[in-house]
Amino acid sequence: MPGLKPHEIEVRSMEIIDGLLPAGNWSPGERAVVKRLVHTTGDPSLAPFVKFSDGAVDAGVAALRGGCLVVTDTHMVRIGVNTNRVEALGGAVECLIADEAIAEESRRTGRTRAACAMRAFGARLDGSVVALGNAPTALREVLALAAEGVARPALVIGMPVGFVDAAESKAALTATDLTFIAVDGTRGGSPLAATTVNALLRVAEGAV
Repeated sequence: MPGLKPHEIEVRSMEIIDGLLPAGNWSPGERAVVKRLVHTTGDPSLAPFVKFSDGAVDAGVAALRGGCLVVTDTHMVRIGVNTNRVEALGGAVECLIADEAIAEESRRTGRTRAACAMRAFGARLDGSVVALGNAPTALREVLALAAEGVARPALVIGMPVGFVDAAESKAALTATDLTFIAVDGTRGGSPLAATTVNALLRVAEGAV
């Protein structure tokens, strides 16, 4: 629509998306997340594939308001998260994928850097928001750490993308008692994981 200001374009986009989504399927917080994911992809057909465990949005918002650590599997997710908003709430955003120690551990063990990075976070994942948009191996490692009693994140955003273990790792997540937001199937990606964190930040700030 010509002549609309940037903020007006966003508002109008959200109005259009709201009209495309079914009514009554989600809580207000869940709907806010779904709308942002649809906005990021330009694809309303994504909406039914977004899955929430009970209380997932509330848990993520509470963790962010409490100044939690936000852990990402890639720098693309880290860069996409609004770090200023996280830090304003007392938290931090971290990614270890490019650390030399992680690269060395990957070479030594033959495991992916993403899995080694999650293992390196270890107990620091406890109470965190973990946003995974690329690596199924990272999600598998988070599940392993939880099963071992090492760490239980406040929220796992499980959105690895692709055709090798992406769908399966997310199915494994949704079968646990962890608190999660996930995208079923092969779809996902770093932009969706970052968008989910940013949507939760907006809810935390009352800016939905």
